[in-house]
Amino acid sequence: MRLVIQRVREASVTIDGQLHSAIGPGLFILVGVEVGDTEADASWLASKTAGMRIFDDENGVMNLSVVDAGGELLAVSQFTLTASTRKGNRPSYIRAAGHELAVPLYEKYCELLSTAAQRPVKQGVFGSDMKCSILNDGPVTIIIDSRLRE
Repeated sequence: MRLVIQRVREASVTIDGQLHSAIGPGLFILVGVEVGDTEADASWLASKTAGMRIFDDENGVMNLSVVDAGGELLAVSQFTLTASTRKGNRPSYIRAAGHELAVPLYEKYCELLSTAAQRPVKQGVFGSDMKCSILNDGPVTIIIDSRLRE
């Protein structure tokens, strides 16, 4: 699984012109699921996301987690994070997990993150054409790949 985590002042997801989810200060998380990913990947990533110290403390040092900072969470599925760009100019999505694996792992990640962060995780709608709006704070953007954890 791959994540792109962005510290935001605000973020929202609109579907068919209607606001679906919105948060204030916190983390906007794009979630990509690859063939072969497991619940262990989702668990490790949820723990890392909740504990990632990327919010400023009283001295302006990135020393606080989203939990410590009282931030909100918004997670959106994004199969394009699994793209291979090694050959040519058209990305290949052959490594992207199908719905039968990707949906349960995305939902499991959100559930585990909610537990780890002790707050709800707002979501997009898997497979929908979503319009995501963010106001990146910093900017702070972190990429995590569960296959690179060891």
